[in-house]
Amino acid sequence: MATIKDVAKESGVSVATVSRVINKSPKASASSIESVTKAMAKLGYRPNANARALVSQSTNTVGVLVGDISDPFFGTLVKSVDNVARENGKHILVGNGSHNREEEQQAIELLFNSRCDALIIHSKGLTDEELIAYSKEVKGLVLINRYIEEIANRCIFLDNKKGAFLATEYLIRHGHKNIACIASSSSIEDANERVEGYQAALKEYGIELSESYVEQALPTSDGGEYAMTNLLTKSLPITGIVAYNDYMAAGALSVLDENGIQAPEKMSIIGFDDGLIARYVHPKLTTIRYPIQMMAEKATRLALNLAKGEDTSAEPMMFSPTLVRRNSVEKI
Repeated sequence: MATIKDVAKESGVSVATVSRVINKSPKASASSIESVTKAMAKLGYRPNANARALVSQSTNTVGVLVGDISDPFFGTLVKSVDNVARENGKHILVGNGSHNREEEQQAIELLFNSRCDALIIHSKGLTDEELIAYSKEVKGLVLINRYIEEIANRCIFLDNKKGAFLATEYLIRHGHKNIACIASSSSIEDANERVEGYQAALKEYGIELSESYVEQALPTSDGGEYAMTNLLTKSLPITGIVAYNDYMAAGALSVLDENGIQAPEKMSIIGFDDGLIARYVHPKLTTIRYPIQMMAEKATRLALNLAKGEDTSAEPMMFSPTLVRRNSVEKI
């Protein structure tokens, strides 16, 4: 396979000149363009990103780190990043971190080595200090769904506590007092903040419940089934449930159906995220909308602006969740 050095030798010019021609630099002379173009055609040479980057210092690539590429939530995130990247003539390179420190580290190093122009990072495994250090290396690095005070101007995040508060309050206003919380067992701030929001709403309305009303499990439909089964075995007088996400809510609905407990007539439930699944379970799921598409677009534009050294707007970096009313909550 021909290399850029082969093209330079064949055309009788320097590697830098070949790079200028490849990048359509105005510094490339007409004769150079002609000789390099002929040499490339003769050798069957296809310029790659690294060759272009020799002159432009850009690979026209935006790097994205997500937790799980198979999760529709992250699929929406990646698609939104891609839309903005394409608007700016760039492509994306995606790394999968699995919310694991080592895997996130490896993925970020790969994105670094690929000389991405900007990075949108969804990290739950790396420490604040590690992410701050990375941000010093790449001026176009932006965190999504994470807040670190030292680099607050690079953080796009959701008010998770407010979202869980809204969900719990909605049940309370529908007459529910014995409200359980199906929480995520993942050791990430989202999980803690949503439990805090649930507890804050109960406190605000003067409702006291034991810790037995909170059940933790993996943030999946299987985890939702597991948590709901455990809650039922406790024989608590539960009438409403706040779930960590829509998948856990869907799993809980499945267990309720298997046990002949009708939703929402006998048990009301609210999810979180407003993913596709919320519209296709029965009953259709009342949930908290996570504006991930809007947040990802904002993060990408911010990252590209930072990479170019441009001043960014003073728009709010914390996004607010909203309640989506469907059919899984009923008054009692």
